Amino acid sequence: MFDSQEKSLKKELLRFILLSFAAFLIAFNIKAFLNAGELYPGGFSGVTILIQRICLTYLNLEIPYTVIYLPLNLFSFYLGFRYIGKKFTFYSLYVIVLSSFLTDLLPNIPVTYDVLLIALFGAIVNGIAMTLCLQAGACSGGTDFISIYSSEKRGVDAWNYIFGFNVIILVVAGIIFGFDKALYSIVYQFTQTQLLNTLNKKYQKHTLWIVTSKPDEVYGVIHTMTNHGATLFKGTGFFRGEETNMVYSVVGSNDVQRILKAVTDIDEHAFVNIQKTDFVSGNFYKRPTE
Repeated sequence: MFDSQEKSLKKELLRFILLSFAAFLIAFNIKAFLNAGELYPGGFSGVTILIQRICLTYLNLEIPYTVIYLPLNLFSFYLGFRYIGKKFTFYSLYVIVLSSFLTDLLPNIPVTYDVLLIALFGAIVNGIAMTLCLQAGACSGGTDFISIYSSEKRGVDAWNYIFGFNVIILVVAGIIFGFDKALYSIVYQFTQTQLLNTLNKKYQKHTLWIVTSKPDEVYGVIHTMTNHGATLFKGTGFFRGEETNMVYSVVGSNDVQRILKAVTDIDEHAFVNIQKTDFVSGNFYKRPTE
């Protein structure tokens, strides 16, 4: 019992260390890269920075980041607590609040004034921060909540809506402050998105087509590892003219390599075709978010 509690405490401590570091990276990115390059990230962070710069330029009024960013996230907090998961939302709230206060506390510390380098390396820093959040069971706030809610609870890909929202931010910023920085912001957002897709596999899916002589054992592995179901197809192999079996299943991308190794251990002659899956509809098991 005590060992279990100790492990749980260590896990929570590690989680908060990761989330604290992620919050620092988010704030550092704003103060070291985005402000130096006058770029705009996506989502509510981009809205906040745009409002800050408009108020400073035209009203000579310096508004703290926290004062704008936290109220913008109120609806996202509601979605999180109501539909996604209380623990997930609490951890995300911790990141959002800490990163907001750190953004106000840290001085501007420009690493470089080369806008292209800022767009690339700023995106990498923020992409790493967002990946750490996701790995620790949280998100960095704003439209991330909306995206997760749409994907997991509604089965709708919200990317086009979020992309449209970000385009509006950049168009407004371009009209007011010049389109050169708005265009560099597109480079920043694109680089960040590509990095996230590479590093984080949790919300991605792959389809497995497994031709095997041991379908029951293969299905057992899939079900045990992922809790997903599968469909068995009976057929005939043209090369040998023998009856064969094909197991079809859709799984999370982060499970693919483990399943592939287990399948080849069961049947070294198994033929496996793996395809990226953009969307599924129907009875697809999703691990519950705490």
